[in-house]
Amino acid sequence: MDFGLTDKVVVVTGGGTGIGFAIAKAFHDEGAVVVINGRDKGRLDAACAKIGPRAHGVVADLLTAEGADTLAGFAEALGPVEVLVNNIGVFDVCDFFEVSDDRWTEYFQHNLMTAIRITRRLMRLMLDRNSGSVVFISSEAAIRSIGNMVPYSTTKTAMLGLARSLAELTRGTNVRVTSYMPGTTATESVQGYFEGLARDQGKTVDEALRDFYRDVQPGNLVQKLIDPALHGRGVVQLATNAAMNGVTHRADGGTIRSII
Repeated sequence: MDFGLTDKVVVVTGGGTGIGFAIAKAFHDEGAVVVINGRDKGRLDAACAKIGPRAHGVVADLLTAEGADTLAGFAEALGPVEVLVNNIGVFDVCDFFEVSDDRWTEYFQHNLMTAIRITRRLMRLMLDRNSGSVVFISSEAAIRSIGNMVPYSTTKTAMLGLARSLAELTRGTNVRVTSYMPGTTATESVQGYFEGLARDQGKTVDEALRDFYRDVQPGNLVQKLIDPALHGRGVVQLATNAAMNGVTHRADGGTIRSII
């Protein structure tokens, strides 16, 4: 299938590891010019080498307005940005009663404000050109509220509201805003979490995963971590489907028991 992405400029915030890397690689494989960002030039260069020859890494911290300006300016210099994927986020397992105000602020800064800053700059240009797509990478935790990940769940729920509200600004245009909601995925950070869990419990990683799906996510239908590459292809399809606007696409392995 031709997704019409040849030589189109696509920005994937973060994009150097995990789901973001898989998304960037998927767009590149469809012919797009891909821009990722981060704070470590060496890591960006290594990621771009793996993504392909049309990948560009920009040292830009979206926790600052200056970083957002740098990323937006670099990407637009390559050509009009057709797709923006807001992928940056942090998560950890924590005790709600022990999470400080400063840590809550960090969550909102990483999981929401980075996306707000770059979307504010690039979506306005999309509306002026009457073309473009913005995708927010949320999480199953946004609607499957998780008690030991309260800040993460809360900010990912807020992201769904942000995306839907921005979609209202596209009425009658060819610009679209959507959300993509992955489930537990075999990223480096998640695999590291299960390796630590297995050590603490005196189990193998396979045993820890088996017990996780039996005890914590018994409703999950695939009963395994999702390959990040599957999310890459899923986001490409969502970003390029003109019928999809203001919606959330679930890719959680069937964890959430809902027909909509």
